[in-house]
Amino acid sequence: MSKEKTVFVAGNFNVLHPGHLRLLRFARECGGKLVVGVFSDRISGEASYVPEELRLEGVKSNSWVDKVILIDDSVTEIIDKIRPDIVVKGKEHQNKFNPEEKILQSYGAKLLFGSGEITFSSLDLLHKEFSQSTLKDIALPVEYMSRHSIDINNLKGLIKGFSSLKVLVIGDLIIDEYITCEALGMSQEDPTIVVTPLDTTRFIGGAGIVAQHASGLGSQVEFVSVAGSDEARDYAENAFKKSGVNAHLIVDESRPTTIKQKFRSKGKSLLRVNHLHQDAINSSLQDKISKIIESVIQDVDLLVFSDFNYGCLPQLLVDKLIKLANVNDVILAADSQSSSQIGDISRFRGVNLITPTEREARISSRNHEDGLVVLVQQLKKLSSAENIFLKMGEEGMLIYSDDTNANEILTDSISALNTSPRDVAGAGDSLLISGALTMTAGGSIWEAALIGSLAAAIQVGRVGNMPLKSKEILKELT
Repeated sequence: MSKEKTVFVAGNFNVLHPGHLRLLRFARECGGKLVVGVFSDRISGEASYVPEELRLEGVKSNSWVDKVILIDDSVTEIIDKIRPDIVVKGKEHQNKFNPEEKILQSYGAKLLFGSGEITFSSLDLLHKEFSQSTLKDIALPVEYMSRHSIDINNLKGLIKGFSSLKVLVIGDLIIDEYITCEALGMSQEDPTIVVTPLDTTRFIGGAGIVAQHASGLGSQVEFVSVAGSDEARDYAENAFKKSGVNAHLIVDESRPTTIKQKFRSKGKSLLRVNHLHQDAINSSLQDKISKIIESVIQDVDLLVFSDFNYGCLPQLLVDKLIKLANVNDVILAADSQSSSQIGDISRFRGVNLITPTEREARISSRNHEDGLVVLVQQLKKLSSAENIFLKMGEEGMLIYSDDTNANEILTDSISALNTSPRDVAGAGDSLLISGALTMTAGGSIWEAALIGSLAAAIQVGRVGNMPLKSKEILKELT
């Protein structure tokens, strides 16, 4: 296996301007590892008008850079010490004397000149996309809270109570890939947009992000799913370890780990490509899942089915696990997404909470005509679910409760709490787990709907499936 090439760039880097970003990206593409030298205040003299510690931090924050060093000697001495394979300088140095050239020739290294291309701007926008959020437009539903006598301090207490809960999540693991592209223009051969990929950012998706949300909200989490014997599974295992999720990823040799790719340019989605296998897992894998769940179910407070209809949850397995949970007095919640395939949320019979979209509810009930209240009542009969959150996108959510003990309203609604969503993917997952955790912590269905809606509002305010944190919800409540 060939050695990874090390590339070296040096400069003052007072302010990382667009020219610097282009140069650093060009240098990073020339090899596998980029080392950047920042001239010290002593060496740079009047050329540095920003203190060296701030200039070092600025370069360290750049995603292309692997290592940053402070240069307090001559550049040639540093190059002789670290012996990079390639040294990159801006094109303005090409026809000038370059003292690095002699030392590089002595051990067979190269000196390259290049200022990079204009594609830095898309990457800069990408990194801002994933680091910024729009939460300023989130507003609490005051009238809804008044109708159900919901107290903010009680909500905070419920959220803090998540830390005492043990959660088991089972369902389809998905890896979400956001591929940022630079648009090159229109093909001359046919009316097709031509792009070049610049950068890939990965997130855990599917049932995996439900588990990560639960962990981020403070709970102890077990996650069970199937995956392929591939690099994507390795990525997922590392991600789950970092987020505190105890993941049981059973290898299915007949399928790849599901990957969903989004090709984006200038903050807009151009194309989605799914790499997946939808057949149901075999009986041997179902037995392995059953044994894992049997080994932990006695300590579990909440079991969540996160079904994307990719084969991880055959009906026989679902029925067996629901029966097992009921025997052990475990709260049950389920979601069965049917955005681009056919699913049936009513197959999770007798659970405490289901969270379908209106479309998913109509598919399950085969009812495409009646109003929403009739629809949820019909779905309630089919599924025997105690409570239903009917998701309606930008229109918010309809709540149906089976709790008639206190003569409460059976149905109510919450409008979408974030009026400026950036990425609606993942809203349902955050609603599902936050609402289910609230119920398990002792909250009413109305409190669960509010906390779930607030979690969804936070999630759609940013790009990419990043795990929720309890402090984010608590902050919105204050």
